[in-house]
Amino acid sequence: MVIIGAEAQALAVAWQVYQITHRALALGYTGLALFLPGVLLILPSGHVADRYDRRAVVLVCYSLQVLCTSALLWFSWHGSRNVWPIYAVLALIGTCRSFSGPASSALVPHLVPKEHFVNAVTWGSTIFQIANIAGPAIGGILFTLPLRGKVSGASAVFLFTLITLAGYLVLISMLSVRPGRMEKRATSTDVVLAGFHYVWQRKILLGSISLDLFAVLLGGSVALLPIFAQDILHAGPRGLGILRAAPALGALTTSLALAFRPIGRRAGRKMLLCVALFGVGTIAFGLSRSIPLSVLALMLMGGADMVSVVIRSSLLQLATPPEMRGRVSAVNSLFLGASNELGEFESGLTAQWWGAVRAVVIGGIGSLVVTGLWSIFFPSLRRADTLTAESLMAPDVPAADVNSESERLEQPIA
Repeated sequence: MVIIGAEAQALAVAWQVYQITHRALALGYTGLALFLPGVLLILPSGHVADRYDRRAVVLVCYSLQVLCTSALLWFSWHGSRNVWPIYAVLALIGTCRSFSGPASSALVPHLVPKEHFVNAVTWGSTIFQIANIAGPAIGGILFTLPLRGKVSGASAVFLFTLITLAGYLVLISMLSVRPGRMEKRATSTDVVLAGFHYVWQRKILLGSISLDLFAVLLGGSVALLPIFAQDILHAGPRGLGILRAAPALGALTTSLALAFRPIGRRAGRKMLLCVALFGVGTIAFGLSRSIPLSVLALMLMGGADMVSVVIRSSLLQLATPPEMRGRVSAVNSLFLGASNELGEFESGLTAQWWGAVRAVVIGGIGSLVVTGLWSIFFPSLRRADTLTAESLMAPDVPAADVNSESERLEQPIA
């Protein structure tokens, strides 16, 4: 429910900013505003997720997001033509996400049995993609409804988002699972930095997270969809809603297939192949001049990314000890934010330099290059086979080094 509201809100904000500025770089700044807080707060956010009740952290963060959406609604009601207050609100939303992301991600393994975790990730991703389809579509329809007065255009979308946020808070408050405090040691530099150290040590994690970072960072085109919808495909706000929903439609189709036929062997090779397909879809979208072909290209991108998401999410949780999942998830959130929000800034900046079409095509080519390089640089990722904790917890470094490091981290702080 909350993802539907968030996606509808993202569409409204992007269209509003582009209508005010008519600049590709202004769209890029929306991603930068969401990303920067995650960089600044990555260490405390991961530590908070491991030290405090993760359910309570999620509740506080989404309560603050209610205030953020209320501020966007107020700007819309008063017809503000200044984008900087919008960027300020997006930065606060990014701050909330930097804390809620690691907490909610680390909470998932406590909700399902270990043997059903990969299937749970797949079904969760399926529901997520349904929301990603419905959100932009609903946002585009609400934005163009012939309403009068202040409750029209972006205001209608923000009111809808407030309703979804309220519903989400009610559902989270009803959860009975309270894993509580996982990290027992006092705060120290070693404790806070343990997530970075663990990811760096486990090359399979480093490879999978960084592959997504650079491939999506270079191949991201979502931030430029308002430009394609208005200036290239001449489709308007509803066309933008269709384009925004297309990747999620491809991801939904793929996730349903994965739910009934889960990923079995050669998970690493399949991830690399799907990232390459993501780059191919990006190039096709950049060269397209018709709505049907653009939708098909975006669906290919979404479907390929879905496989990558399931494999990466399984690697992240199954190859990480429970007491460190918050900090490792925070590292993943930083990389994920860099690939998405920073990718939006990169897309806006390169589109400002080269034009939207060239920026997307060159980015797709860059994604293909990254895939080839990562298959060489991270052989442990390429050789990853089954998605089980026993298989994925096999050390990438000599066992003695892993054991000594685990013993060091487990020592109490005087």
